[in-house]
Amino acid sequence: MSKKTKNAKNLHKNVPSNWYYKSIYVDKNILQWFVHNKRFKEVKKLVEPSGGKLLDIGSADGVFTKVILDKSKANMMIGVDVLKHSVDWARKHWKKEKKLQFEVADAHELTFKKSSFDAVFAIEVLEHVYEPAVVLKEIERVLKKNGYAVFLVPAETLLFRIAWFFWTKSKGKIWKGTHVHAYSGDFLIQLAKATGFKIEEEKKIIFGTLHLIKVRKSQ
Repeated sequence: MSKKTKNAKNLHKNVPSNWYYKSIYVDKNILQWFVHNKRFKEVKKLVEPSGGKLLDIGSADGVFTKVILDKSKANMMIGVDVLKHSVDWARKHWKKEKKLQFEVADAHELTFKKSSFDAVFAIEVLEHVYEPAVVLKEIERVLKKNGYAVFLVPAETLLFRIAWFFWTKSKGKIWKGTHVHAYSGDFLIQLAKATGFKIEEEKKIIFGTLHLIKVRKSQ
């Protein structure tokens, strides 16, 4: 186990294995339902329904991995997460979905071969990783030529910081301290360009609190 993997596990050790599923479908938290429904309505606009093999980094309990699978019509969708208990829960819950697979993996050191995927998703993940430039390089490596990737991060606006402060003082206290990188201004765009990606689409969503971009690997 690498130091980054160990640190990531420790950072998120309090996150329940089925956090998203329970919050949305069991507890039916109105705030979380609104935020997640809105962000995935926007993410789905960027998903190409062209099949292929797709990767979801930071798949957690697989709720949003399934959303991407359905919209993309992927032949195979692999979700990876650093938390084994989340992967175990996802494998059990989604076991009837034959096109869905879940694996334990660190985004800094993906175990997949070069040019393995037609598309890669990192939805509210890059703020949780220690070396985002390394993670983007890994994403670029495993993407096929002309493959695309979709990234979503907090925009670090004043509104987001206020909302995050109160969220981590209440129901979302398990997430306190888990954001190790801030994405202000066009930092995400510059990071993607430095990796060699071509920016195809970018927008701020949910009152400007989240930054969503779609990029393409040209070589």
